[in-house]
Amino acid sequence: ASLQQEKDQLQASYDSLKFSCPFEGWVYFGGNFYQVSSTKKSWGESRRDCQQKGADLLIINSREEQVFANQFKKYMWIGLTDVATDGVWKWVDGTKVSTSFPSYWSSGEPNGKKSENCADIKNHGTELSWNDESCSISLFWICEKLVQSCKKQ
Repeated sequence: ASLQQEKDQLQASYDSLKFSCPFEGWVYFGGNFYQVSSTKKSWGESRRDCQQKGADLLIINSREEQVFANQFKKYMWIGLTDVATDGVWKWVDGTKVSTSFPSYWSSGEPNGKKSENCADIKNHGTELSWNDESCSISLFWICEKLVQSCKKQ
């Protein structure tokens, strides 16, 4: 393919993203879109809000994404829970917090046993900022929309 054909293809890809992805109120980072709420809700209500926008609560799968999320300096829900099996923390896509990827629990966390089954970013002054909390309390939250979900149907 010629450079012109590649440029045209890239421009077409960009144009399709431009019209099918949310830009108003969303931040682009590392290939995906993110939105931090301006109100507070329970973990379940927060997740429903994300899903209504074609997104889900944030899944952190790199150090860069962890640092990015901490920069908002808000006590906010992320897409991590052990509600299905106490002590087995899973992301909203069903993947477990693995030992191959470092977790970012604050010192002594998770510590809530059966009463704290949802995770949030709490101690954003440090890289180790995850905290387990009762799913029913109201916090801010962060949605993540994958770029591949932006493509026009």
